[in-house]
Amino acid sequence: MKLILRWLINALALLVVAQVITGFSVDTFYHALIAALVLGLLNAIIRPLLILVTLPVNILTLGLFIFVINAFLLWFMSTFIAGVTLTGFWSAIAVAIILWAVSVVTNQLLKTNEKISA
Repeated sequence: MKLILRWLINALALLVVAQVITGFSVDTFYHALIAALVLGLLNAIIRPLLILVTLPVNILTLGLFIFVINAFLLWFMSTFIAGVTLTGFWSAIAVAIILWAVSVVTNQLLKTNEKISA
């Protein structure tokens, strides 16, 4: 249930971010659902490998290079998902930061909900 809730929240976040950030667009909610699913898979499979490969740069930047990795994954996702367009490096960085903030809030809310249920 939590996985589906996170998926829906991320899809809604993509739609909202598309309205806020110029250079990023998502056509429909269906495209946002597909994009959120693919982005989740990329974050689960490719992101750990990229973090490992770029570990020295991550250490030098005190972890801020992870936003560049996230921006790259967003750009990569937008290249093969129809209906999702991302133009420009700074747009990708802005989207990555906002999605990170949404993820932090979602994790905190689901953790708080878990404590209440237990």
